[in-house]
Amino acid sequence: MAVTPAQEGAPESLPAQAGYEIERDLAAATRKALKVRKVCIAGVDEVGRGSWAGPVVVCAAVARPSFPDPPAGLTDSKRLTQKRREELAAVLPRWVRAHALGAASHEEIDELGMTAALRLAATRALEALPVAPDVVLLDGNYDYIGSPWTVRTAIKADVRSASVAAASVIAKVYRDRLMAGLGQDYPDFAFCDNAGYPAPVHQKALAALGPTPYHRLSWAYLDNLPEWRHLRKYRLAPDPLDSEDEQLTLL
Repeated sequence: MAVTPAQEGAPESLPAQAGYEIERDLAAATRKALKVRKVCIAGVDEVGRGSWAGPVVVCAAVARPSFPDPPAGLTDSKRLTQKRREELAAVLPRWVRAHALGAASHEEIDELGMTAALRLAATRALEALPVAPDVVLLDGNYDYIGSPWTVRTAIKADVRSASVAAASVIAKVYRDRLMAGLGQDYPDFAFCDNAGYPAPVHQKALAALGPTPYHRLSWAYLDNLPEWRHLRKYRLAPDPLDSEDEQLTLL
């Protein structure tokens, strides 16, 4: 069911703090379409898409129907310091009506491709919610979730939408902690600092030591590491929606 246009462009100027403009419009349209009084909206965002190691994590955060004022400074997790993210992550689970996390492992990313892995992680998060959302508000301009969920995409929703911003922060803090734990046995890679993203120290360790058991072995970075290129994994049918770094060469 389409309750509003499938996607919405971002305004020329972005707010310093996320609010409820998108949620209010979406709730009004959904109430009219479904002829109901109360609407359940889940904001969804992902983290770890561009990482070379570890899972991709998706959080679904359900906004309270009364749309209470967000915690001060709530916005996209990438705009916040680590300290402020940690502070917000401590209060957000009590501020939202409900939230849930879903992940797709590095093995699932290698097997399925990133687009399908995102769908899997998002489905796991949405199905884990204690309440079923009427509408899913997804950051970005592409609906990677699909049926049976009713999805609306919005560019820069992680800055403009309080529920998506909450999902962004919760997912980021959870995954950063997870990657720090996974990296304890591999200190040269500094996962505690880079969360598996290709920072210089990570790339240097990768070239010298080869991939850890948590690296995504289907990605093109291995083509640039002759000593470890033989570890690269391949799929027969790359997903055309995956980015260039996520593409897999045909056998």
